[in-house]
Amino acid sequence: MLKRKSTKYIFSVLLTVITFIAKAQPALTYTQYMDNLTPINPAASLTRTDGTANIMARNQWIGIKGSPILFLFNGSVPLKSINASAGIIASDNELGVEQATEFNGFFAKAIQLNETLNLGVSLNAGFRYYTSDYASLDPNDPAIQTDVREFKPNVGFGVMLYSDDYFVGLSLPQLTIRNLGNGSLLDNNNFRNHYYLSAGFSTQLDEDFKLKPATLLYYSRGVPFTADVSSKLYIKETLGLGVNYRTTKEVAALFSLDLDLFHVGYSYQFGTSAANIGQLSNATHEIMLTFIFGKGHQVPISPGNR
Repeated sequence: MLKRKSTKYIFSVLLTVITFIAKAQPALTYTQYMDNLTPINPAASLTRTDGTANIMARNQWIGIKGSPILFLFNGSVPLKSINASAGIIASDNELGVEQATEFNGFFAKAIQLNETLNLGVSLNAGFRYYTSDYASLDPNDPAIQTDVREFKPNVGFGVMLYSDDYFVGLSLPQLTIRNLGNGSLLDNNNFRNHYYLSAGFSTQLDEDFKLKPATLLYYSRGVPFTADVSSKLYIKETLGLGVNYRTTKEVAALFSLDLDLFHVGYSYQFGTSAANIGQLSNATHEIMLTFIFGKGHQVPISPGNR
């Protein structure tokens, strides 16, 4: 009896923590968005005329059991004859006993407004699959034997105004029409509408140095408004060093290496609240690798380009 009460207490604490975390951050969140914005706004794929394949892994709060883990893959190919692009986006979010898997295909089309300014529009469609294996916490406790399995289609869209010097984008990559059903027990964040506003510009400091500030604003019902601000200094358009700040009181150091055929990026994020100071073992690590196919012209300011 004492063991069962302890199990229920641990489960209640875990459920509370999971619910709090799910409400406190976007369903798709990473610090290197300025180098790969396509998963958040597929219209960003229009800003480059070569094919790309991107792989990213993010492990939050190293040292805490059940902490969030994100795996992300996206790839796109240009359709030059119609000034468009097409590609796929796949992600897997894990948090404790919860897992959300998503797959989307997208198509984006650009309209040239004048000699330097373009308007891109994208549409994505796919599915989301959400699971919660509560029974795995204690197979012998009947109080926690209700697992959740939810599958639903997904659609989304994005728009982006871009030139060689700046970009501004608005996207809704996840459009939810119905409630989660059984999963609404947790008011699950993975099945809400997510709104993103992104912007950035590029300025040449001198022959060897270029500065690229960018920002990402995020909103979803029931989740505190979140703002990301990033800035990266590029040296000879090869080595990138930067910093990211998130209004959830988190700071990240950014590093990237850009060569002709691939890009490597790394982010080290940590909390700045009093409870996080000195807890380096609870930091977040994020690594990204992008393969580039072709040697076509790349828009200098475009997300993911040098």
